[in-house]
Amino acid sequence: MYAVIEVKGRQLVVREGDVVRVPFYNDLEAGKKFDADRVLLLREEKSTDIGTPEVAGAKVSLEVLGHGRDRKVTVYKKKRRKKYRRLAGHRQHYTEAVVTGVKKD
Repeated sequence: MYAVIEVKGRQLVVREGDVVRVPFYNDLEAGKKFDADRVLLLREEKSTDIGTPEVAGAKVSLEVLGHGRDRKVTVYKKKRRKKYRRLAGHRQHYTEAVVTGVKKD
């Protein structure tokens, strides 16, 4: 069984036991549990439920493992012949969570 969920605007394909990186939740500490915002698709052994836009009664539970920062992305801007150069870096925060349950009521 797997599900397609949407968490803070990002869509993920998850199965029970998967460790996923979701956008940063600053109000959750390690060990806390939360539910996915939306379940868009739910695939079971013999059937597939596709939401319009969400699957009614479907629920995906996650448990927070910790927080971190992704690898650095370098942003470089330049205009030729104008002596214009800008260099910036960015590291996106994320929350790492394990999928503890995929259910449909």
